[in-house]
Amino acid sequence: MKAITRATVPRCMLFSSTSHSQHFQFRNDIRNNLEPKYPISENNNFEETIDVLCQQKRVKEAVELLHRIYHRPSGRVYSTLIAACVRHRILELGRRVHAHTKASNFVLGVFMSNRLLDMYAKCGSLVDAQMLFDEMGQRDLCSWNTMIAGYAKLGRLEQARKLFDEMPRRDHFSWNAAISGYVSHDRPWEALELFRAMQRCERSNSNKFTLSSALAASAAIPCLRLGKEIHGFLIRTELNLDEVVWSALLDLYGKCGSLDEARGIFDQMKSKDVVSWTTMIHRCFEDGRKEEGFSLFRDLTRSGVRPNEYTFAGVLNKCADHAAEHLGKEVHAYMMRVGYDPCSFAVSALVHMYSKCGNTRVARRVFNQMVQPDLVSWTSLIVGYAQNGEPDEALHFFELLLQSGTKPDQITFVGVLSACTHAGLVDKGLEYFHSIREKHALMHTTDHYACVIDLLARSGRFKEAENIIDNMPIKPDKFLWGSLLGGCRIHGNLELAKRAAKALYEIEPENPATYITLANIYANAGLWTEVAKVRKDMDNRGIVKKPGKSWIEIKRKVHVFLVGDTSHPKTSHIHEFLVELSKKMKEEGYVPDTNFVLHDVEEEQKEQNLVYHSEKLAVAFGILSTPPGTPIKVLIFSTKSSSIPSANDYGK
Repeated sequence: MKAITRATVPRCMLFSSTSHSQHFQFRNDIRNNLEPKYPISENNNFEETIDVLCQQKRVKEAVELLHRIYHRPSGRVYSTLIAACVRHRILELGRRVHAHTKASNFVLGVFMSNRLLDMYAKCGSLVDAQMLFDEMGQRDLCSWNTMIAGYAKLGRLEQARKLFDEMPRRDHFSWNAAISGYVSHDRPWEALELFRAMQRCERSNSNKFTLSSALAASAAIPCLRLGKEIHGFLIRTELNLDEVVWSALLDLYGKCGSLDEARGIFDQMKSKDVVSWTTMIHRCFEDGRKEEGFSLFRDLTRSGVRPNEYTFAGVLNKCADHAAEHLGKEVHAYMMRVGYDPCSFAVSALVHMYSKCGNTRVARRVFNQMVQPDLVSWTSLIVGYAQNGEPDEALHFFELLLQSGTKPDQITFVGVLSACTHAGLVDKGLEYFHSIREKHALMHTTDHYACVIDLLARSGRFKEAENIIDNMPIKPDKFLWGSLLGGCRIHGNLELAKRAAKALYEIEPENPATYITLANIYANAGLWTEVAKVRKDMDNRGIVKKPGKSWIEIKRKVHVFLVGDTSHPKTSHIHEFLVELSKKMKEEGYVPDTNFVLHDVEEEQKEQNLVYHSEKLAVAFGILSTPPGTPIKVLIFSTKSSSIPSANDYGK
């Protein structure tokens, strides 16, 4: 008969029936999240127990088991615990595992040391990682790469580069970790310098990850020439390009302003993900090719790739910038069809779009559907109400914002102060202005000062306005002086108007609005000699007042009007309607205010200029072209405003 020795018997057969049942009871207690009923002894299967605890994310209990084991754990136990600490980013428990290896005289070896290095690096403790690295008697390529990647990820690029230069040999990961570290922390020139060094190294062939980093560095500079060199290298080497490299090429040409080439790259991409679509759409908008951007978005909706919240937000914000509400409604309808996260910032972009386009009713409806509105949504609605003639609603929602616990920012207060200006709430506006610093601990911006000066100047409180200007900690901008000049025009404050005009001449000497406004102020005061000087100064500088432009969209077709415009095919009908309307208004007692029309024309001509103002032409055409009850929305460009139109609603 064959002799049976301890070595030939499976471990489970060495247990007594009692110890065997205790072993399984212990495992069941652990699985059921109970305190084990039996003491832990050498006979228990500790490796399986620790596996179960780590699977249940009970890493602390698993580590504590180390101190209850009567024999030295195996390398597998340490490896399992280290992996759990890395997975859950529990640095302190990882340190305890490392300390236990020392206490138990466990010889780590290169593999286990590398696991600990990885744990320290990923948990952000490079001090511990460096100490272990220095203690290692033997290091392999993985050891060096782990340290370089750890330093590079945290932006400690000098230490990463020092190790990179010291390492005995390098692989693709080494080069890519160092190069991508420079790219990630806005040091593109050093990234490209290292990429050049890699290309000169005979043993190092660039791979797609390194090339993507080099393309990203070229885009960050931005340098189209360097990017094209890398693109040429890709073509020559016939490297199999994946989505990462295609996206890097797309980003390069887009950021370098070469949109046609970016579109060419985009069209060549066989597999376009949502990031690629979003990037291309965004680049079109940035380059002023909004129609192409909107067209691409429509292509995206038909491609089978689902847009994300970044895509929606970008398109909606561009609709807001161009007051393209009908396009914004298309996007909104698509979002409703495919479904969207009601808590995403795309919903905030919807509120912003409708508010900017003057449709505060729908903006509020979308806002009310939000579970927890963010500050952007609150601010968009407040600013929307303020800019569209509903100051009471703006201030009401600001108070609701404060009650909600949301902290306003500096942009929010621009809307609040604008609302006070439109409502004529001077003292309330001043109270809000002072609360920006005193109550909300925010810094005043130039926009805040411009708003409060506008508020005071419109009400004729010029001494207070001058006092604020003279004590401002920041330099007044053109909007502040323009607001002051506008108030001087209303109240005929000649001396302060001269000061405001002088400041505006220095800031923007070519703006005709300053000259025209000052000339009108002089004319109202009967100072015709001064009016002539202003006009002569304009002639000498070659400054010509460009007429204001208004447009209206009817059935998705844009109709543009200038003052006295006769180019529209329905000009005769529009003029007849305005003449008839003007007669009815005068019969009701309306007297046109001609104070701010050119003063060197007859009174009858002044009234005619008012009648055929571009905005009135657009409104009249809107009334004639739409059924009764349709809201009329006119978009206005003026020489005083920026390139972004403002929307005005007119009820019928």
